[in-house]
Amino acid sequence: MGGKYRITGDKYPRMRRPRRRGKLILAATASVVALGLVGWGTLQLIDVFTGSNKKAGAVGHSTDCAPAKPSAPAKALPKPAKITVNVYNATPRSGLAKKAADELKKRGFTIGKVGNASATYDKKVAGPGVLLGAPSATNGSLPVLGTQLQGAVAKTDARKTADVDLILGTKFKAFSTPQSAAAALAALAKPASAPSC
Repeated sequence: MGGKYRITGDKYPRMRRPRRRGKLILAATASVVALGLVGWGTLQLIDVFTGSNKKAGAVGHSTDCAPAKPSAPAKALPKPAKITVNVYNATPRSGLAKKAADELKKRGFTIGKVGNASATYDKKVAGPGVLLGAPSATNGSLPVLGTQLQGAVAKTDARKTADVDLILGTKFKAFSTPQSAAAALAALAKPASAPSC
């Protein structure tokens, strides 16, 4: 062989395989499909946990159902200003009842007594708090106050007065945000709806 491509020594040019673009395109396509599936799965989970039944395949629901009609008028709940709240601290943290009372006052509640919890509840409330009131408060004052503290347990006692007690427990960190409390209050005021299908 002659010409300029003649090999004259013991060193040869480095030859490598041509790159295959097919593998690169396949990997990119697989990545896009995987990301799409993850996004779709996330949306499905959000729909499940937020209770959205807009899709046709919701279990036990058909798409031709008429909208639900309210079975009763909206509940007349007392305004926060009409509710007198006594705030008691059942935790070892000092000053907690005063801070909680100040926050409730900012949110429009009327504050009564503030201090340490009685021996019945002192250091014995394991959750975030206990709401205590007369039996007549179970459909009014207690649920309204309960919108401010998620996880609080409502109880009744033999009192005849309209005031309610908030006894702060060891798991109390903070009240619900004003937005979530307002949303819970709005949901509480809505009438129960009966499905029509």
